[in-house]
Parts: sequence; structure tokens; C-alpha cells
Amino acid sequence: QVQLVESGGGLVQPGGSLTLSCTASGYTLPMPMAWFRRAPGQTREGVAAIDTGAGSTLYPDSVEGRFTISHDNAKNALYLQMNSLKPEDTAVYYCVRAFVRTVIPEYWGQGTQVTVS
Repeated sequence: QVQLVESGGGLVQPGGSLTLSCTASGYTLPMPMAWFRRAPGQTREGVAAIDTGAGSTLYPDSVEGRFTISHDNAKNALYLQMNSLKPEDTAVYYCVRAFVRTVIPEYWGQGTQVTVS
């Protein structure tokens, strides 16, 4: 059974930094993974994706240069380093395992709140 457990959310001032972590279990093969977020009153949006086998990454313009996704294959852990945070980054952030060779979510974590204020 695939499980994704996020940690590291919290309250941070504008311009600050925060690192989210996600521990994945229930599978062993390299799979695409991502971070999504849902701001109040908005739909979920992807903010970072990584091919854990090849190491390639993908970001939307809204976070490019500020967010960095990484993966520790030995620990099967996913990270999101967020710098220069803005109030509009406030959201619940979700760790996602995607379908093979896509960024389409297959499994979701429970989410962790990030508040920039």
C-alpha cells in the first residue's frame, strides 16, 4: 500500500524559507513525484515535479527560481525547498506520486499547511 506522509509546513514571514519533506513507502521502483498545492478558494496546482530515475525537474513560472524539488532515492524521500516565499504561496501542500512517465497524480499525501504572513 502506497503511503505518502508530509512534514515541515508552518508559518513563515514573506521572504523567508521553508523545506517540506515527504516520506514515501509501499513501493520501490523509481516513479515520478511532485508537489501540488491548494490555496484557499482555488483548485490544486502543481508546483514542482521530478523524475526520480533521471533527476529531471519541472516547475511552473510562478515558482521557478524560488522552489527546488529533490529526491533521496536511498530514503525514498521527497523534498521541496522554498525560498523567497510570498503571501500568495500560502496553501496546503501535497506530496504526490504520479503515474509512470507522467505528472498526473496517482497517490496523494494528507497535506501540510504553509502560511506566509
